[in-house]
Amino acid sequence: MDLFRYMQWGPDWAWGVPLIALNVVIHVFCLATFTARTERLLGRFAEHRHFVLTFALVMGVAVTFVTGLHVLEGGIWAAAYRYLGAIADNKSAMLYSLSALTTYGHANVFLDAKWQMMGALEALNGMLLFGLTTAFLFAMIQRVWPAANR
Repeated sequence: MDLFRYMQWGPDWAWGVPLIALNVVIHVFCLATFTARTERLLGRFAEHRHFVLTFALVMGVAVTFVTGLHVLEGGIWAAAYRYLGAIADNKSAMLYSLSALTTYGHANVFLDAKWQMMGALEALNGMLLFGLTTAFLFAMIQRVWPAANR
């Protein structure tokens, strides 16, 4: 059995790996920008009378922000699928992309056989992005709770 014969770098890898890198760069940049702006905003409001409300508001905005960020990143993958002709329509491309990105995988939408490895690469990308998001939300809790509790 020739293992390297089965590990060829085809067009799915040529598209998938740069898409992973692009999405991670976008994700990290947006999370860093959001964190810097949140810290600046919290610094302006040194005295908080309702720290639980402040904490809930900041965390609610953070969760909404990262949800939108994941949707944007899924849209980047969906646009690539449409550009490559891997999926026939926009709705199916987005459904497949969000399904792969979240590793949900229950949508009855499939990539053309030539692009199936790209779907697995998107799932890998999703795990990386959700790991970054989890770390970000944990860090936000550590920053906002003491600031809101002052």
